[in-house]
Amino acid sequence: MDASFAAYLSVIPFFLFLLKAIFPSLPIFNFLKYYTWLFIGVLALLTAIDLELYNAWGFRLDATPLQYLATPNEMAASAGNAPVLLLVLIFLGLALFGFYIFRRLVPHFTFGSRRQLLFIVLSVWFLAFLIVPIRGGLQHIPINQSDVYFSDNIFANHAAVNLPWNLMYSLSKRNYENKNPYEYFPDSSAQNLVSELYKTPAGAQVPMVLKNPRPNVLFIILESYTVKVVGCLGAKPGATPNLDKLAREGILFDSIYASGDRSEKGLVALLSSYPVQTTTSIVKTPRKTEHLPHLNQELEAQGYRSRFYYGGELAFANIKSYLLNAGYDHLISKFDFEAKDYNSKWGVHDHILLQRVLRDLHDEKQPFFTTVFTLSSHEPYDIPIPNKFAGTDETTRFRNSVYYTDYALGQFITAAKKETWWQNTLVVLAADHGHRFPGDDPNDAPSKFRIPFILTGGALAVQQQVISKVGSQTDIVPTVLAQMNLPVNHYQWSKNLLNPHARDFAFYVFNDGFGYITPAGAVTFDNVARKIIRKDETVPPAQLDYGKAYMQVSFGDFLAK
Repeated sequence: MDASFAAYLSVIPFFLFLLKAIFPSLPIFNFLKYYTWLFIGVLALLTAIDLELYNAWGFRLDATPLQYLATPNEMAASAGNAPVLLLVLIFLGLALFGFYIFRRLVPHFTFGSRRQLLFIVLSVWFLAFLIVPIRGGLQHIPINQSDVYFSDNIFANHAAVNLPWNLMYSLSKRNYENKNPYEYFPDSSAQNLVSELYKTPAGAQVPMVLKNPRPNVLFIILESYTVKVVGCLGAKPGATPNLDKLAREGILFDSIYASGDRSEKGLVALLSSYPVQTTTSIVKTPRKTEHLPHLNQELEAQGYRSRFYYGGELAFANIKSYLLNAGYDHLISKFDFEAKDYNSKWGVHDHILLQRVLRDLHDEKQPFFTTVFTLSSHEPYDIPIPNKFAGTDETTRFRNSVYYTDYALGQFITAAKKETWWQNTLVVLAADHGHRFPGDDPNDAPSKFRIPFILTGGALAVQQQVISKVGSQTDIVPTVLAQMNLPVNHYQWSKNLLNPHARDFAFYVFNDGFGYITPAGAVTFDNVARKIIRKDETVPPAQLDYGKAYMQVSFGDFLAK
């Protein structure tokens, strides 16, 4: 792979050598010098960036960051915890070392006219020969990442990948056309396996938990909330006292997993019940999101008024196009707040956002559907209140940011309970994705994807219930719609979590891999190496087949959208 990328870089110089052989007076060496210097600098910069992104994301630098270029401020905020000085020093060190090697070890070739024909022949030969290292050899299939994977240790495999080659390959593969890269079974066999997952007995009795079938719906999406910080789900207490209280006042689902690890992917799973893609996202393609079902569309057909609130910039990761396709009546973002309220690098802090929601709902016509997406628990964990937990390490700062959002949520709920609309409102609380902290989980770890999901509010007829069915973000919308006696046939990738006969499973993806969880345990799989990363001893062999089939069929559906 190293030779392959070196050969790609050599195409232009070798072509210039051919021109120089044909036209000896052609000045090419200054161009080649600057060309080399340029790539020394670029590669040094990419290496420094990769060091930090791998620490945060768990995979080598690819085209993923490109979807955030439209929102540079948010990108900068995400990098708020990066050791910038150290990365700059690494970049300068690599660049200067590259310049030194170039100046000291690379000779200057000259082309003599007496050997012009020989030079022409050699230049043509070398230029043509580059195709061999570019494709990785003479084998039938050109080189790809799986060719350099050699270990059961995923970190070792990642380390073997050539960084700039991986980035170039990713850029060339981002816009999938018709080829599904995850074909493990004949299509009919894969479809049959997936269909089995959603079969339930006809006429199964599902408990009804609402006081009436047309409540207001307040859907609060919590940024980066992971089970690992939620007290009522077994974490060390103290970070989420208000969320814990809301769980006691309603229904707590304790075995729910995020479908992916990015915010824009989580929104689609939460609001459209649509599976997440690995190295791309359906949000990037508005023509595809036009064909997605959406909770807002179902409720607006029933006369609901709708609003979406976010304290940051909705252009981030192309989220705005998805929400517009969903048909929200009003979109409220950071630009709807005064500049003096921009207390966070992302936009406005959660307590300011929730105060705005509270004011608007006071006069909102019922029934309403309001979606709120928090942000203060996102990197760089910038909060406007004193720290709850002592320490400056990243895990502690993350816990403090979760505590602050929980504090803001508690203030909001306390005030909301005094409003006339509260007694007829169902509150849905779920995270957009999990988090690697605490514990600095590997990219594929199930614990990184386990998230809270709570139903609460004045419209709920039951309290202090815990549902332990294994499920996913994609199961939330149909669970709510079924309680409202509304059709769920548009949501083929989901089940009703309150149906005791629904199958216990959750599927999630990370970068070019997937995890599949049942009560028997978890298995995670690397789609590049085509190898299991981890597998609990109690997991039966068939569980991996279900995961592969889900990966294949869901991505095929994405391509067909």
